[in-house]
Amino acid sequence: MTRTVADVVLFHSAYGLRPAVHEAAGRLREAGHRVHVPDLYGGRTARTVEEGMAVKDEIGRDELLRRAIAAVAGHVDTGLVYAGFSLGASLAQTIALGDERARGLLLLHGTSDLAEDAAVDGLPVQLHVADPDPFEPHDWLTAWYLRMRRAGAEVEIHHYRGAGHLYTDPELPDHDAEAADRTWRTALAFLEETDG
Repeated sequence: MTRTVADVVLFHSAYGLRPAVHEAAGRLREAGHRVHVPDLYGGRTARTVEEGMAVKDEIGRDELLRRAIAAVAGHVDTGLVYAGFSLGASLAQTIALGDERARGLLLLHGTSDLAEDAAVDGLPVQLHVADPDPFEPHDWLTAWYLRMRRAGAEVEIHHYRGAGHLYTDPELPDHDAEAADRTWRTALAFLEETDG
């Protein structure tokens, strides 16, 4: 049996391209996947969420989206799995829904709004989110799920009770080792199921 190899683009959170993002990419590479890790902040990182949001606001969402699209331009022909952390998940979702060759969408700690006319053909989507999460409240997630399903996505949501928002980052107070371990096991199984 041939092992599935996914071509993954992994976008960082509002904290920037921190060690945790490289560690996550390394974990995916060890499983045999190709992983691209764009730096949308041009080398800047943040120590607090406030600093990160300030950098995000300074650059602006439109410019971040432009940078993200430019970063994947040379890889889209292979059929990417888009992935990201929080802010990066939001960007990943936006780009994946506009890429008819996308093979999957792996969202860690974040989602984004979607256009009323968004349409995909059975795009596999997996979301991992803290429960509760102040950035992803239950009412929002319910509406998001229904809109994604209406758009044609095959969606699964994994909730982690009591974990902090960015619980997969071992350098942050949000970190929850058990939840992070479960997340990566489930995410790796998801990547195995995408068409390589």
